[in-house]
Amino acid sequence: MAPPDDTEMMRRALDLARAAAEAGEAPVGCVIIDPATGTLVAEGANQPIGDHDPTAHAEIVALRAAGAALGNYRLTGLTLYVTLEPCAMCAGAISHARIGRVVWGADDPKGGAVIHGPQYFNQPTCHWRPETQGGVLAQESADLLKGFFRARRSRGTAGTGER
Repeated sequence: MAPPDDTEMMRRALDLARAAAEAGEAPVGCVIIDPATGTLVAEGANQPIGDHDPTAHAEIVALRAAGAALGNYRLTGLTLYVTLEPCAMCAGAISHARIGRVVWGADDPKGGAVIHGPQYFNQPTCHWRPETQGGVLAQESADLLKGFFRARRSRGTAGTGER
């Protein structure tokens, strides 16, 4: 079976991001697949507000689910798709999990840690460096985030639930 293409997987991550937005969470979604088989291993969406957990970013939720599904904390060779460039916390978790490839939609100049900020995977202390690719459905991902936060500002709730 051929692995799904990047656009197809990012569309699934965007569906998860929309569901997060409907739940009042910052709209970020994540999908983890096994590219060798095309199998969906796990998925997640932002849920720090609902879970009362500051670490419940979409990537962390999906990594935890993948570890549980596979019975292993090492997720070597898997591909992680996320709608927003991972932050430093998520980049660290991705590295520790040994994810093989990370694909994201929108860049995050303020909070991203792959090509912005600390550029985590380029640090000499980084234990594992996945392949990375940004910009898959970037505009759609960015528009979803911008629309969500624009609506929150107009309701006067911009300071809550931000990622």
